[in-house]
Amino acid sequence: MESNKDIKSEEQAMNKMRQEDLLNVNQINKSFLADPAPLGLAAFGFTTFLLSFVNAGILSAASVSVVMPLAFTYGGFAQLLTGAFEMRRGNTFGFTAFTSYGSFWFFYGFLVLFASLKIITIPATGLGIALILWGLFTLYMWINTLRLNLSLNLTFLFLWLAFITLGFGSYYSLTVLTRLGGAFGFLTAFFAVYTSFAIVSNSIKEGSIPVGPAIIKK
Repeated sequence: MESNKDIKSEEQAMNKMRQEDLLNVNQINKSFLADPAPLGLAAFGFTTFLLSFVNAGILSAASVSVVMPLAFTYGGFAQLLTGAFEMRRGNTFGFTAFTSYGSFWFFYGFLVLFASLKIITIPATGLGIALILWGLFTLYMWINTLRLNLSLNLTFLFLWLAFITLGFGSYYSLTVLTRLGGAFGFLTAFFAVYTSFAIVSNSIKEGSIPVGPAIIKK
């Protein structure tokens, strides 16, 4: 028979193992506490800023070759990574938004890459319809931001306007609409980066940067 001393030692060992397991679980959970949204918003915002310089006519069309690496690495990959973490956090809106727009940058990047390699040609009407469809997707995402904060709402508002104007600009070969789409792109990027900045700042000191109230209260 085991002595009381041996039983006590076994209990202490078991308790120590339970505490170590609990500590490991807490450390794993802690790794998912950081909000991934600022990363995705910054990735989207800065990539959109750069492309908007081209769409607005400030940079030449050849500057798209500078946009592409950023589109793949930051606009694309970083947003897909953000979407994966938003799914882990149970944020359906964030998961859908970041995964979709991360995929958009890969779509756009491959489109330009394949065209530059003469693998495909890009018909203006086809590209226009594709951008308009992205605008419709953004419209229904924007509707849902009415219950979120104001800065995020403005990000999606100007984004769907950018997609629609760029889409019709491409479809009808109207440079003025493409330039207008570039202007909407600047506004989109500004509010995306601002929202990212606000979330990071508020994580350090709560309430330091305002993001505005929701238009529709939950």
